[in-house]
This record gives sequence, structure tokens and C-alpha cells, in this order.
Amino acid sequence: MTIEWRYTTCRHVGVLSLAGYLGADAVDRFTGAVGWALARGTGPVVLDLTGLLGWSAGGQVAVARAARRLAESGRRLDLAAIPADGSLVPDATCPPVTVHCDLAAALAAHGAQEAVRQWSTDDWPDPHHPAVPALT
Repeated sequence: MTIEWRYTTCRHVGVLSLAGYLGADAVDRFTGAVGWALARGTGPVVLDLTGLLGWSAGGQVAVARAARRLAESGRRLDLAAIPADGSLVPDATCPPVTVHCDLAAALAAHGAQEAVRQWSTDDWPDPHHPAVPALT
């Protein structure tokens, strides 16, 4: 099993949502999605893990690498809805990563508004579901 991803730009923040399982066979696809986010957005990236079924140790390492890659570009990574099977344990080379209980909390922390633009893999689970809920 691999992952599907969706990247949504909002004002002041990008949201990279994952669905599936982030294991060894999905790391390259995840790395590509992070590259997509770097090329098409500015500001912090919220990694929305709401649709993630789980992640392996290699998947967690890939997330820590993404945090470093974003930091090298002057951007930060926040996590929303970490899977119940583990938490990210960054090493000393990982920049600080803020963890939010869910996507709504992450968006509120960044003052994000409705989605501006969105891209996804062909098999994203629900293309009609809005990527970013309207905040009131």
C-alpha cells in the first residue's frame, strides 16, 4: 500500500494531506509531494495526517527529512493529527516541529482561510471533499 496526497494553498500556509500508509514503499512518493509543496507555495506547510492509516519508522524518518528540507528553504513543517501508532521522534538535526491535534487547530493557529488552489494524486480518496474547511 502506498499513499495518496493532496496539496492545498491557503493564504499564509500550505496543507499537504496524506491518505494511506507511509511506509518504505511510499517514501519516494511522499518526498515528491514535499517537492511539489516547495515549488508551489510559500510559508509554513501543515502535514495533515488525518487520512493516514499509519506510518513505519522509515515513514517517520521521511517526515523528519521533510522538516529539514523545508527549513533549508526558510519554511517550517507543522503536523496535524499524528497517527495513534506512534509519534515523530526527531533527531538533533531536525528543526522544531509543532504538533496540532487536528487540521482545524493547525489552520486556526496559522490564521488560514479557505483554499486558494489545490492539486492531488489521481486516486485521492474524496475529490469532492473540501481540502480546507471554511473558518468562521
